[in-house]
Amino acid sequence: MDQSLLNTTYCIILMLTYNMYSHILFFKKLFLVLIFFKKASKESVLPEKEQFYKMDDDLPLHQLVQNLQRLFLALVVITGVAVLTPREKQKHIPAADKTIVTVKSKDAPSSAKELLKTRPGFSPASVSGKKEERLFHPIILQAANRYQVDPALVNAIIMAESGYNPKAVSKRGARGLMQLMPGTAEALGVKDSFNPEQNIDGGVRYFKQLVNQFNGDIKLALAAYNAGSRNVRLYQGIPPFKATQFYIKKVFKYYRIYKSQPAERLARA
Repeated sequence: MDQSLLNTTYCIILMLTYNMYSHILFFKKLFLVLIFFKKASKESVLPEKEQFYKMDDDLPLHQLVQNLQRLFLALVVITGVAVLTPREKQKHIPAADKTIVTVKSKDAPSSAKELLKTRPGFSPASVSGKKEERLFHPIILQAANRYQVDPALVNAIIMAESGYNPKAVSKRGARGLMQLMPGTAEALGVKDSFNPEQNIDGGVRYFKQLVNQFNGDIKLALAAYNAGSRNVRLYQGIPPFKATQFYIKKVFKYYRIYKSQPAERLARA
């Protein structure tokens, strides 16, 4: 906490303590006056001045006030110690070392930098050296050749959709590498969306259908893959959804990265 704030708090506590103490003294005197006149009415003679002060000392209220005085004094002392102690400790804290530590490293390839901007959670190795990429590469090539789709584009879609996680499940229920919805998977004849071969074959086939549906426009096909062909037709183009627009940009960034890498290098990575 800031020291000025602590000092202000301490001053407020002192003021409140003094105020409470003043009120206690006031009620004490008021009580004594009432007792004074009560005794005077009984005896019909006003007690002497000395008797008035002696009566003050004999009352239990006097002891109570003394105890309250001690309590408030202790409270003020404890608060002052608590406020001033952190400041004293700070004097003994050594100054931080201001030496700047720098780490020299080789510049990453431009493709890797581009990938990091697109998906910070992935490292450059996740494009050209991830185990799943090597494992599913033959399946991707086979499906891409079968449906005449660029393998690099299939790689990019899989990376954007699931990050090569064959067990991925979205909040909406899309499953597998290419994130097929249950209804779409059933229409495509995919029985197990978590089976990489079935999922990739069904996903590439579905994407090819969308490409043909939108006259070879890859962006519209990607928009339909992400948001549904009905929305693309409704808006007569890419829907004004931020998620869909970001998805298309992400796929094209991945596509450029995969396209810049020979297929043989990906297979050996």
